[in-house]
Amino acid sequence: MTLIIVLACILALVLLITWGKFNAFLAFLIISIITGLLLGIPLSKVTLSVQKGIGDTLGSLVIVIALGAMLGKLVAETGAAQKITQSLIKAFGTKNIQWALMITGFVVGIPLFYNVGFVLLVPLIFSVTYQLKLPAVYVGVPMLAALSVTHGFLPPHPSPSALVGQFKANMGLTLLYGFILAVPAIILAGPVFAKTLKKIDAKPIATFQPKLRPESELPGLGVSLLASLLPVFLLAFTTLLPVIFPPSPSMAGFFTFISEPSIVMLLALLFATFTLGTGSGLKVGKIMDVYVEAVKDVSIILLIVSGAGALKQVFTDSGVSAQIAVMLQGWSIHPLILGWMIAAVIRVAMGSATVAGLTTAGIIAPVIGQTGVDPNLMVLSIGAGSLMFSHVNDSGFWMFKEYFNLSIKDTIRSWSIMETIVAVVGLIGVLILDRFV
Repeated sequence: MTLIIVLACILALVLLITWGKFNAFLAFLIISIITGLLLGIPLSKVTLSVQKGIGDTLGSLVIVIALGAMLGKLVAETGAAQKITQSLIKAFGTKNIQWALMITGFVVGIPLFYNVGFVLLVPLIFSVTYQLKLPAVYVGVPMLAALSVTHGFLPPHPSPSALVGQFKANMGLTLLYGFILAVPAIILAGPVFAKTLKKIDAKPIATFQPKLRPESELPGLGVSLLASLLPVFLLAFTTLLPVIFPPSPSMAGFFTFISEPSIVMLLALLFATFTLGTGSGLKVGKIMDVYVEAVKDVSIILLIVSGAGALKQVFTDSGVSAQIAVMLQGWSIHPLILGWMIAAVIRVAMGSATVAGLTTAGIIAPVIGQTGVDPNLMVLSIGAGSLMFSHVNDSGFWMFKEYFNLSIKDTIRSWSIMETIVAVVGLIGVLILDRFV
């Protein structure tokens, strides 16, 4: 009965937005409240679940998305995006631009949380789209597939890192196996799958549309790259330095502070303001006007993403994930497939890859020693399952839809299928590795 309620509410959400033409944020509020009541959350606590979901989601994302939009807008306005794009085209050629973006996404995705990488790299995707007059989804999917794979498969991302600890796996081996699986998953879900998406008509939000400038007016490649990718360098530095040189207790808090994505984004934006911004001849007042316009353009995205967070919280508070996991736990199938399936079903039902991974770990961890399965492969199997078929209850789905300005149908056709390919290829790769390790 629980699964029927979940599926019915998700279907109602889709119909309310597509057929009913409701604003997505308003639709999320209505469906979240109805879903909570149907799943047995007391009347007095339904609104608390909705508020907590919105608050928790915005609390972790609002600073990153807002500052990322400001940085992206400045990179576009000053010609830095145009300079980076021209350099990529020269280095890889127009025919290989997807592969260039895919590699960039993979490198950037290793140290960065998914949402940070998304808001940083979307302006680069759109710059390539506008300059080469290529379909935005066709260009963007390979880079975003790479970001998704690193998020689900590789530490130091939250879910795989937590799974390594719970299963007492080896971090180095998990990373090695993860890299082996990542290559075919990214290629198949990226450049190969993107060939089927050329006819999708996307009209990306105008915020990141670069104003083409003469070559003489463009900033240098070095400062363009540094300003655009400084969050990557800062996060990589703050992640690796404490490992190489363990800090004293008094310095541990400082490293934790400066490694927070919101602080990293703020430092990067300030750097870009006084290098790209004033360095390109813009007055500080004009730069602030650019930032205001950037935030206006992404405000609706923040609301929609927070709505997805409300629905996810209702599912969490109602105990849906635990019910699904217990139902699947009794199935007599290969442990790696079982772990993948539990994570996949929870992901589809609840929308969060991290929640799906950690919930599955709680079910699998107590019995993993009895199964004889390689714990490193179980980490990757669950990580792959947690990426399965992102759809309307996932904030990533709505970020992709709204940034690329797509219909729900085209978002499912591109984004959701891309995530599914990553999940399935990941499982196949895990089962193949299981034969050899």
